[in-house]
Amino acid sequence: MAESLQKLVARRYAGTHVPVALVLPDGGRISLSDSPEVEVLARSWRGLKALAAPAMGALARAYVRNDIDFTGSARRVLAVAEALVGDIQHGRDPLTGRVRLWRHQRRANRRNIAHHYDVSNAFYRLWLDDRLVYSCAYYERDDAKLGEAQLAKLDHICRKLRLAPGERFLDIGCGWGALILHAAQTCGVRATGITLSRNQYEHVRERIATLGLAGRVEVRLQDYLDLPESETYDKIASIGMFEHVGVKRFARYFGKIERVLAPGGFVLNHGITHNALHGRSLGSGIGDFVEEYVFPGGELTHVHRVIESMAAAGLEVVDAEALREHYARTLWAWTERLEGNADAARREAGDERFRVWRIYLAGSAHAFDRGWLSLWQLLAGKPKPGGALPHPLTRRYMYP
Repeated sequence: MAESLQKLVARRYAGTHVPVALVLPDGGRISLSDSPEVEVLARSWRGLKALAAPAMGALARAYVRNDIDFTGSARRVLAVAEALVGDIQHGRDPLTGRVRLWRHQRRANRRNIAHHYDVSNAFYRLWLDDRLVYSCAYYERDDAKLGEAQLAKLDHICRKLRLAPGERFLDIGCGWGALILHAAQTCGVRATGITLSRNQYEHVRERIATLGLAGRVEVRLQDYLDLPESETYDKIASIGMFEHVGVKRFARYFGKIERVLAPGGFVLNHGITHNALHGRSLGSGIGDFVEEYVFPGGELTHVHRVIESMAAAGLEVVDAEALREHYARTLWAWTERLEGNADAARREAGDERFRVWRIYLAGSAHAFDRGWLSLWQLLAGKPKPGGALPHPLTRRYMYP
């Protein structure tokens, strides 16, 4: 079978002129161009099978299982992989609505969050910035470093929400607490963050104590659906969280936000969207790979459905900003940092998990570069009785 696969691989790529050399399990070598820049190594017949009928998801899965490997950076090999695969069509998620809905039940949500975030804080420290901000950064300058761009993002959010001293501020899916800590320190708000990750919860508690913010900042291990509606907030942020919600649960998600937001208050929803108008999953098996290895229960949709769901819940969108290029740069920065700390990452999380995260981060960066995905910050308000929604007439307040 292996010999037949080798012949199939050779025929599959004949005349493609992709700058790659395929190294076969028996040591044989097939150069696809006169000057190959990358070596793709098939370590097993399963790796050969993935190369014989290539799809992005199948190649990623083979890499994670060490059935194939490659030389050079993940950034370069992703471009090569797409050239090997050819045209990629993105469309609807093959999962049925019933299965997808089940995956967003509360118990499943907790398992999904734990799967993604409870690796170890030490692992995330290897490639995130010092504040452990795990969401799209905001590059105000071409030469900005990752940490600078993440701080700029925190400031950008605070300005968009016009956070003011004494306001009650809620961060849904607060991560390792960078936003609530920053908002309390720089804007004087009373901040509450909620998360389903035990590791994140414990980290934020420690940071609150270390920074002397007890009484001003609170963190809860809590599902957003369990937020008591007797407590309302002047401003709310949800940064990189609603991808976990599921399209069929947008009504519950934005409905809960509307009910805990004070009249005249504002919410900033920051999240990844699909750029195909009716797409829900990236093609060529990419969505299946992410579902299996990285984001079980994650689901994307086009931004128009997000805005529609916000409006249906009674939230009026007053500003929309696309940050696609910013997220591509953020993800490449994370990829390069992870690759630069490869040995430490393997020791901390194991070789397979390192491979999962390396190919996931690089693949996501490639998807944003290619325009398959986007990132939107949607600012919306809850009108007061009578329809008033006071906010500045121009966007000048958002920029220093």
